Amino acid sequence: MATNQVRTRFAPSPTGYMHVGNLRTALYAYLQAKHNDGTFILRIEDTDQGRLVEGATDIIYDTCRQTGLIWDEGPDIGGPVGPYIQSQRMGMFKEYAEKLVEAGKAYYCFCTPERLEQLHADQKAAGEAVGHYDGHCRNLPKEEVDRLLAAGTPYVIRQKCPTEGVTSFDDLVYGHIEVNNSELEDQILIKTDGMPTYNFANVVDDHLMGITHVIRGSEYLSSTPKYNLLYQAFGWDLPVYIHCPPVMKDAQNKLSKRNGDASYQDLVAKGYLSQAVMNYILLLGWSPKGEEEIFSLEEMIKIWDPANISKSPAIFDSLKLRAINAEYIRRLSEEEFLEVAKPWVEQAVHRPVDMALLCQCLHNRCEVLGEIPEQLDFIDQMPDYDLELYQNKKQKTTPESALEALAALEEVLSGLDTWTKDAIFEACKAKAEALEKKNGWLLYPLGIALSGKNRTPGGGTEIAAYLGRELTMERLKAALEKLKG
Repeated sequence: MATNQVRTRFAPSPTGYMHVGNLRTALYAYLQAKHNDGTFILRIEDTDQGRLVEGATDIIYDTCRQTGLIWDEGPDIGGPVGPYIQSQRMGMFKEYAEKLVEAGKAYYCFCTPERLEQLHADQKAAGEAVGHYDGHCRNLPKEEVDRLLAAGTPYVIRQKCPTEGVTSFDDLVYGHIEVNNSELEDQILIKTDGMPTYNFANVVDDHLMGITHVIRGSEYLSSTPKYNLLYQAFGWDLPVYIHCPPVMKDAQNKLSKRNGDASYQDLVAKGYLSQAVMNYILLLGWSPKGEEEIFSLEEMIKIWDPANISKSPAIFDSLKLRAINAEYIRRLSEEEFLEVAKPWVEQAVHRPVDMALLCQCLHNRCEVLGEIPEQLDFIDQMPDYDLELYQNKKQKTTPESALEALAALEEVLSGLDTWTKDAIFEACKAKAEALEKKNGWLLYPLGIALSGKNRTPGGGTEIAAYLGRELTMERLKAALEKLKG
């Protein structure tokens, strides 16, 4: 498919949850396409049947939709170069491999598993790199090949890499790279069962789908010379390569799905906002110009430049992710925060409360939604608490002064006609003035009496308002009894 338009693809394997590194590849591919008014393609690479996980394809669809990475062509919506599921494209790969055999760029290999095992054992004994194929079938006479094929001898098709000279390529991130051809192994293109290997299917599909920019992890840098030799053998145009640095757990260890490290689903389940996760992933190995680091997806499209991708590994920084998430939460309107916070509130609170007011109080005290329930443990069940909590130098309160304050508050609040935050506050303020005390002297003990904690969403008047009159008066009476001993 010849095109002058930028065409990128995200080609995940459905083997589980969406790893952070995979999602970054999807984001960068999406941005590269959209910044250039191009086409973003979703292709499912499911040829490794042994690693497939049931439901994983739906996870890919759902994650891309939730994060706004909407594809222009893909398995569910089709397109001009489908099918977009690799297992549905199987018939053609062997034909392409056979074309390479005819051109002398590939060959049939009849080596048995036993011979390869012995080869590897000999390599190990000799202190050589284990696993490098020795080219045993590389120059078999045509007559011998025809005889073995006619006899039904099992075979694979291997790429015939040059043994001399240099293969080079240019990468937008890593620059000009050269590899001695003597280091290249004759990789398998078609396996014994007739299925293509991942690398071969990848090259053929990318060409047929008109992919102009290949964006992937730097672990594929070493395979790229062999990819290019395939492109050249077919006479196809090379894509632009953009290899991204690895995402590391720490200085020594890569972030790994297999090791149980954070996936997109894990982060959302912990209470990180999808937009914040994507903003953070953008910055994993990519730097904007200027000081601003908070970007919507639309803003990312405008400012995207692959030249800003770093060669250095990106360390997954949980504190930075948290800070970005906190900023996103702060920027939500009260109505938006209520919508995202309510399910988390309901995990901890099973009695009637003023949900809107409670969420207003939580808004500036919340950096990760998953930490909301632990802040609200006092609402359903009043905790046991030490009377020393009433001691506060700043507010000039003691357990003795708290007894006096709460007795005054019980009288004020029991006669209050309107039960709102403002009405409660004004009544308490008037009482403090009448007693010639500061507001904190009266209200700090109220917060302790209603929650049994010295840090809560909202102060005493807010807690009273969102708990409601009945529960407030019940806890106020209980606090007075506790203070009286």
